[in-house]
Amino acid sequence: MKRMPLALAAAVAATLALTSCSGGTAPSPSGDGSAAGPDALNIGNFLDVTSWDPSLADIGFDGPYLSAVYDALVALDADGKPIPSLATDWKVSDDDLTIDLDIRTDAKFSDGSAVDVDAVVKSLDYLKAGARSGEAYLNVSSFEKVDDDTVAIHLTQRDDTILYLMGLGRSYVMSPASIDAGTLGKEPIGSGPYVLDSATSVPGAEYHFTKVKDHWDAKTYPFGELSIFPIMDATARHNAMLSGQIDVQYGDVANLEQAKQQNWNVAQRVSGWAGLVITDHTGAKNEALGKLEVRQALNYAFDGAAILAAVGSGAGVATNQVFPDGGDINDASLNDTYKVNMDKAKKLLADAGYPDGFSISMPMSPIFEQWKPAAEQALTELGVKVTWDNMQMPDYQLNAPNYPMFISFLAMDGNDVATVQRQVTSVQWFNPAPDYAKNDVIAPLVEKVQTERGDAQSAAIEELNKALVDQAWWSVWYQANNTYYSAQGITLQPVVGMMFPTLRYITKG
Repeated sequence: MKRMPLALAAAVAATLALTSCSGGTAPSPSGDGSAAGPDALNIGNFLDVTSWDPSLADIGFDGPYLSAVYDALVALDADGKPIPSLATDWKVSDDDLTIDLDIRTDAKFSDGSAVDVDAVVKSLDYLKAGARSGEAYLNVSSFEKVDDDTVAIHLTQRDDTILYLMGLGRSYVMSPASIDAGTLGKEPIGSGPYVLDSATSVPGAEYHFTKVKDHWDAKTYPFGELSIFPIMDATARHNAMLSGQIDVQYGDVANLEQAKQQNWNVAQRVSGWAGLVITDHTGAKNEALGKLEVRQALNYAFDGAAILAAVGSGAGVATNQVFPDGGDINDASLNDTYKVNMDKAKKLLADAGYPDGFSISMPMSPIFEQWKPAAEQALTELGVKVTWDNMQMPDYQLNAPNYPMFISFLAMDGNDVATVQRQVTSVQWFNPAPDYAKNDVIAPLVEKVQTERGDAQSAAIEELNKALVDQAWWSVWYQANNTYYSAQGITLQPVVGMMFPTLRYITKG
């Protein structure tokens, strides 16, 4: 099974949200409307829930929906480190092939049944077989009930990312009866802090929830009432907040000044990177890209800061790195490695044997048209002759990786090892045939990351990050922020890896 990207659809949606949408009006809730009062939380999300079934759900914007009705075994802190949830503790064996999870015994599903070890094992088996959730469990051979409060995860090989992926949204525990009935997609039965009120909810428009009395983790979820409104149009979402219908929203950076005038809280954090994905570092598809000087020339040719200002309203940071800005691995000093210099770019191209440039075909989709002018200008000036193959987004996702390079926006991870895995070593939609092992510089550093531990592993990742920049593995233009607005008295903590954070990160204060 191929690993799915971190919320591919959400990452693409984020690129749209970075430009101001026009038109549209705030939705008119049916029934008695959204919950009112200081104890209510009304969220204006960007997308509708992908699925109430955690095995089919996306990570990106599904976080608020799923975290309302399900408890996860593992959660993440704001920096992407795994923290306890239904699993109160865990221990990794000396050989790295077993993880023992201690399971709390005081949680109940909304159908009244107990969240016991049998239910946890059944949920994990279900998630492992899931089309999307299975990405977390590729190295799992089996799950075992050890005793009444312990589950063992048996691995086929060391896996430094499993707990992170579980915490990201791949360890929700579901009612065994619902799994057997196959009804989770329409009637989610979990042990979460809220229960979906199907009678007052309107699929695709508004979802209302009832708070669970005496939930075991009630302090983490302080709001007595919850409603979530999927509102894709940025203007409608903004108007909904201006009118008081919602008090938290996935924000459009174009509304930043008005948000400040309204005294709304503003939270921003990088979410993904924009640039050229290079799939061919050996020259198998396009001989030129196999030359380091050519890839470096492509980096010098682009002014990431200017593209960020033009496309992303400046909400982000110009950088050549895929490790999140502000994280432990990201090195700000590397951001000047490829300061725009067209003369140097042309010289590098000539040194590589292409004084007159070279020709290449690249895919194009309407969703990436916003970057096309900048790409065309830089590539044309450099001497790269591009033939654009136009296609719709579903075809773009299928076909773009078959090209030697293409424009994309890729979501990032808050976990450094996961960044190495997802951006470099593992099969992804955007990287169907990883070729890092054929690079004499990158390959030994990847092996070092995969074998070292603790501080030594972090040092190895830092070394790899610099090498990836030096080897011009991509042409990264910038990392874009996600922006969120919340009313006074409500605080939202952005989390790298989640396009919209789960409910534990939305608190009073």
